Amino acid sequence: MFLYEAAPWYSYAMWFLVLAALVGANELARLNKWVALGLFAVLPIALTIFVWPTTAGAGSSTGTWFHWVKVYSALAGCLGFLALRFIKGASANKWVLMFPPAILAINILEAVARDLQVWLMNADGIVDGVYMLSGPWNAMNAAAGLINIVTISGWMGIRLSKNSKQDMIWPDMIWPWIIAYDVWNFAYVYNCVGDHSFYAGAALLISCTIPTFFITKGTWMQARAQTLAFWMMFTMSVPAFVSTSAFAVQTSRNPAALFTVSALALAINVAVLVYHVYRIRTHKLNPLREEIYRGLPAYEEVAAANGPALGLGELPAPDDASSLTGSLAHR
Repeated sequence: MFLYEAAPWYSYAMWFLVLAALVGANELARLNKWVALGLFAVLPIALTIFVWPTTAGAGSSTGTWFHWVKVYSALAGCLGFLALRFIKGASANKWVLMFPPAILAINILEAVARDLQVWLMNADGIVDGVYMLSGPWNAMNAAAGLINIVTISGWMGIRLSKNSKQDMIWPDMIWPWIIAYDVWNFAYVYNCVGDHSFYAGAALLISCTIPTFFITKGTWMQARAQTLAFWMMFTMSVPAFVSTSAFAVQTSRNPAALFTVSALALAINVAVLVYHVYRIRTHKLNPLREEIYRGLPAYEEVAAANGPALGLGELPAPDDASSLTGSLAHR
């Protein structure tokens, strides 16, 4: 196979089980704030004290600085979003609305730093418990990650859902940006922890994309933080699952595959950047305050179904000169 070595049927069955478990765990965390606090505060404290010092220590495939930083940054995102959603008055503070894009940008920068670190290693073998092959693909994907940060937009338009769950809704985070992030992040995992990527790449990323497209639209950021936190807690507790268990799947370790995945990530993110700049210039928008995709069907569908924008109030939609653009964004 191009991306992975041949795997038995039960690894594919496990892939679907992992996907379903992550989607289900995300829905469990949405039940109410107390369930979420138990999952994202009480459980991690217990794991930090009693489990991870043994399972994610030196020599483990999850015992690197990146894994420890990633699990706590994901948990910080979950708890910060809970505060925005449920602490009275928090959502009225525009500085609080800076937290979602800030924690997202920090998470992307962590991966960019790791891609660059692997590139500079000139690795071709086992590093930190996983096989790594350094190359120009690391630099290409680091560039894609930086572009992905630049195209984060519309955080002042974050709102809460009208139902009792009070989900954090981000209407300006429409499908082109989500797909660009997903492809970039898959490339990162494939580059830097390749033998984990069968699950930590595709299954994990799809698990947060399914909810925002098919369950509660506009919740991608919330679902991403929650599914990532669940996955990191699991893999730091049971690192053998993705490395040496019967269900583990190794990459092909093919330079052409590494190059192709990162080139695709860079191309898609450049395309989103071009469209991002086009929207800003065409509608004379301030990307630090205004929503870039207001007026497009993909945005308006989510905005209309939920509460008012917390940082902006309700603003008139800009005229869209291109019906083709609107049609594409509605997909």
